[in-house]
Amino acid sequence: MEQERERLVIGMLAHVDAGKTTLSEALLYKTGAVRRLGRVDHGDAFLDTHEIERDRGITIFSKQAQLSIEGKLITLMDTPGHVDFSAEAERTLAALDYAVLVVSAPEGAGPHTLALWQLLRRYRVPVFIFVNKTDLPCPSKRALMDKLRERLDGACVDFTEPDPVRDENAATFSESLMESFLEKGSLNDAELTAAVARRQVFPVLFGSALKLTGVDELVSCIGRFTKMREYPKEFAAKVIKITNTEGVRLTFMKITGGSLKAKQTVTNRSATVPEDEVWEEKADGVRLYSGARFTPLQEAEAGMIVAVTGLTRTYAGQGLGAYAGETERAAEPVLAYTMLFPDGTKPFDAYRRIAALAEEEPELDLFWDEQHGEIKARLMGEVQCEVLQRLIRERFGLAVEFGHGAVMYRETVSRGAEGIGHFEPLRHFAHVELRVEPGEPGSGLSFRSEVPANDLAPSWQRLIMTHLSEKRHRGVLTGAPLTDVRIVLTSGKAHQKHTEGGDFRQATYRAVRNALMFSENVLLEPCYKFELRLPEENVGRAMNDIRRMEGEFEAPEAELDMCVLRGSAPVSEMRDYGKTLAAYTHGSGTLHLETGDYRPCHNAAEVIREAAYDPEADLRNSPDSVFCAAGAGFTVKWFEVASYMKQHSAAPSGKMPTKKPASAPRDEEAELRAIFERTYGKVTDDRLLRRPAGTEPEEEPAYVPKGEEFLLVDGYNVIFSWESLRRLAEESIDSAREALIRMMINYNGIRPTNLILVFDAYKVTGGKEKVEAVGGIYIVYTRESEIADVFIERAVQKLKDKNRSVRVVTSDGMEQLIVMSRGALRVPAPAFEKEVSLADERLGSIMKKLENEGKTVLHVWQKMI
Repeated sequence: MEQERERLVIGMLAHVDAGKTTLSEALLYKTGAVRRLGRVDHGDAFLDTHEIERDRGITIFSKQAQLSIEGKLITLMDTPGHVDFSAEAERTLAALDYAVLVVSAPEGAGPHTLALWQLLRRYRVPVFIFVNKTDLPCPSKRALMDKLRERLDGACVDFTEPDPVRDENAATFSESLMESFLEKGSLNDAELTAAVARRQVFPVLFGSALKLTGVDELVSCIGRFTKMREYPKEFAAKVIKITNTEGVRLTFMKITGGSLKAKQTVTNRSATVPEDEVWEEKADGVRLYSGARFTPLQEAEAGMIVAVTGLTRTYAGQGLGAYAGETERAAEPVLAYTMLFPDGTKPFDAYRRIAALAEEEPELDLFWDEQHGEIKARLMGEVQCEVLQRLIRERFGLAVEFGHGAVMYRETVSRGAEGIGHFEPLRHFAHVELRVEPGEPGSGLSFRSEVPANDLAPSWQRLIMTHLSEKRHRGVLTGAPLTDVRIVLTSGKAHQKHTEGGDFRQATYRAVRNALMFSENVLLEPCYKFELRLPEENVGRAMNDIRRMEGEFEAPEAELDMCVLRGSAPVSEMRDYGKTLAAYTHGSGTLHLETGDYRPCHNAAEVIREAAYDPEADLRNSPDSVFCAAGAGFTVKWFEVASYMKQHSAAPSGKMPTKKPASAPRDEEAELRAIFERTYGKVTDDRLLRRPAGTEPEEEPAYVPKGEEFLLVDGYNVIFSWESLRRLAEESIDSAREALIRMMINYNGIRPTNLILVFDAYKVTGGKEKVEAVGGIYIVYTRESEIADVFIERAVQKLKDKNRSVRVVTSDGMEQLIVMSRGALRVPAPAFEKEVSLADERLGSIMKKLENEGKTVLHVWQKMI
């Protein structure tokens, strides 16, 4: 029965122009999968199905074809060879049972081939090596084998040799093979198959795919020395990629356990996936693709790669079923390109549309550059830019251009420090203390806790770990992503009543930033691994250039009539060197670049100066803490948090200090506006966050009267900003609140407007919002656990959507930036105090004048209201 036949997934990998797709076409032709031999240079290759691939003559998207070799059902995966699309190739590796690594005989194993070899080693994929283009001028077979053993692995064995010679060479790399060879004088296919599967032996074959030489030997080798792996009975799958074909979303996955039937429910549920992120969806259909054609299946068995319809929440690299919660990470780009749109294009609308393409092309890593107000994409290089430019134009009709790529720096620490994050606005509480430490180069970020379960409940500790891992933490030198750092949770506190999950998010983020502000920080830059091939007379010039670029290199090697230089250099210096090389070698020199590791930046001071990043002005990544006094939250600067903690108890008892620490005067209007425009862009009425055209506005709330001008006042913020009210609040917060209400009624009588006074979660029962109309103003008591900031942001958005003029009175720096981003005018509490004082003076003069005319105070109130 067909179900009992072995199934294998074999990937074709190579550096660009090594002949990988040509060899794939030859395999399909030789095994009878296609009747006509396609050619890349003719634009009719079976596996280059996209028009862009045919035009450029390179593989851009991984694709599959079905063929049969000696009764084995094989899915052949053709992967991109160009370094700009190496992430696409890497995502395929987790699905492979075997790989065929194609090496160009004239060029040998270059940097990209070595990078692929390292990935194959990491994923433990057995490898067959096919040395292609042997019909062109190239070293001898023996010289090629020596180079493969030197650069890849000593266990590379020439399988084109006679069997006795092959067996003897293979036996030297395995003790069990040697014992069998000495006993019998030969090795059987089962023994060699097991050695290949264990990566003890790497078969090497030679030929020319274009001329179909050596292809039959490769087919025979695959048929004889491969075997199907054992799969568990429980359903499991790995998502390889997402595509959109004729409006249908396709999730390509390899079934790695059990089977998948059409209409079966698929879930990402696992112990590592939070409950609120768990989903279940039905697999509407299952397709088996070969090239551009597919066959619908009722059931996909383990070992098959199929496309599934009906799934909307999958993503490339995701594990499903028994593998749920696991995610594979591909190589990250080192360049960020600014996306430039035609005049009149709304960037945020364009961002939303293009973001849909990112799930199909995960390497299209879009992000909003807050500092410069631009949409950027992290990409591998210019070829990928050109391809994505065409995809975006064809899919969305957008004529996007890419600016000059900026280097993606990172930051780490050379000496760690401890940090505190305290978040306690009214009726909220979370406290986190942690330590940052230098990690091993290339280790990324790691997190652990050393807090006993008796000191902080394990559930809270897990939540803190989640918040640590969910965020791309930024350094404090340039705002670049943080890497190679260990973060250790050392203490934490929660309140039995007032702590919510979001509180620990704020406290955790602030604690990390706080620790970084006290650490010794290091700027890291990405480096390229390079291979230069050039005439001997140009070697001296190249070596001088590399030294000038702060690079390093190995001793030059002679290969045929060229010299080869291998080494590494900073991306910022090496990225455009290909043009320089072509100029002084008159086109005869070639440069291959491969993404390397991150190292301390060679010109850190210059980069930091040009970035002009101010970590204290980055309010979305604040190192400061929020404490509570007399019913309102206030900010304590990062360098004062520790000393403030020593002076005042931060225990979650609900009885917090009633006095705020002395603080410096707030920034002036011009400085705040400069911070805002540097972060969000120029302030205009046409805001990115407005409701998209054509959608219906929400019903206007009852407390919003008809009119054009609105004034929203953050009640408790004003109380603790005005000295007179703050002193009164220290005795009675109720008295201070009533005094402010009277002041606002008087002010509104002199300066008529639609005044809305907002207080945090007070006089609320059942979690409902309460609104009172008093003396011509509206007083809003937010719903339970909602702070005034959140209500004001929501109200401003609704009012600006109706083109109303809005002013907001608050001295909260973050709130000021947010309301400005929504098009409102901010009024600092001290400035508003002056307005109110002037209104009081005018009210006094009116009362005096009316009293002189013999009128009573009642006349005054009637005139005001």
